[in-house]
Amino acid sequence: HIHPLISDSATLANLCARMADADYVCVDTEFMRESTYYPELCLIQIADDKEAAAIDPMAPGIDLKPLLDLLVENHDVLKVVHAGGQDIEIVYNLTGKTPFPLFDTQVAAMALGQGEQIGYSNLVDSWLGIAVDKGARFTDWARRPLDTRQIEYAIGDVTHLSKIFPKMLERLRKTGRGVWLDQEMERLGDTANYANDPDLAWKRVRISGRKPDVLGRLKALARWRELEAQAKDLPRGRIVKDETLGDMAGHPPKKQADLARVRGLSATWAGNDIGGRLMAAIEGAQPLGDDELPPRDDRKPGLGKEGSLVADLLKLLLKIRSRDIDVASKLLARTDELEALAAGVRTGLPMLEGWRFDQFGRDALDLV
Repeated sequence: HIHPLISDSATLANLCARMADADYVCVDTEFMRESTYYPELCLIQIADDKEAAAIDPMAPGIDLKPLLDLLVENHDVLKVVHAGGQDIEIVYNLTGKTPFPLFDTQVAAMALGQGEQIGYSNLVDSWLGIAVDKGARFTDWARRPLDTRQIEYAIGDVTHLSKIFPKMLERLRKTGRGVWLDQEMERLGDTANYANDPDLAWKRVRISGRKPDVLGRLKALARWRELEAQAKDLPRGRIVKDETLGDMAGHPPKKQADLARVRGLSATWAGNDIGGRLMAAIEGAQPLGDDELPPRDDRKPGLGKEGSLVADLLKLLLKIRSRDIDVASKLLARTDELEALAAGVRTGLPMLEGWRFDQFGRDALDLV
């Protein structure tokens, strides 16, 4: 049963009360994030095996608490998403928690030989033989009213998923591959992935070289920009572009008046508050300690000629093995793990533990 768009608290609370007894609910969101720091939630779609609905989170006075409780507090109901990183981020921004327990059909598809990042329409086509109507894909979801076709398109995202999930689960059980996904699902639900910590913002800015003083200034500048973007709810690039941050980290302005000459900054910053906060960030910057410096660019811990050959052989073995057992290679081992193994590392590598060791790690060790 598909409900009309839900825009009042009572109808939503009733829906959530019924779904609280379901084994699983499929969840999807529509949002806009072009002009804000935090993605703006425009629509939530939810379905169990009996009913489906789209919820209007922009409706005046609507109380989303019953829905958010269902997602993060009710641990008896499995939450099913497809490529759910951004949906999870939205729930995290609203509650400080991530949905639990979680099942991502894109991740599950990796264990069933459907490639590393199968798109939603390909997933629906391969499991249900249905072609997804893509007509409403470029909708501005923040506009109201939404027409029936747009709402039907959005709800389709979860109704198809609610039919695919049991089939996937069945195949995972038959092949014994359900446990292969536990770590991946755990990683997806790790709140650290969604917590935009201003002190870590510098790691997202590409910059060449690894001088401790330059990177220390970059860290301080990126932290300052993150806080400004959060406070003003603007995209980071609207405050200052990455390139300008890098330039200032390498050639720091000496006094606030110098900001008028920095390319990419507004000349008014030479005399206003935001410019003052920027200068305070530069002046308070500390050089990065050795433990904080990024790995050297070549990154391969002294692989040398022989080690590089071994790493190439391991990559080939990974390719063959993942094709043999029909699983995305990324699920078995990452490239940096193979390089570490070739360089003599034997601890802290997921591929040497659990099912990964049985399926690939043991043979990889023999090869080395």
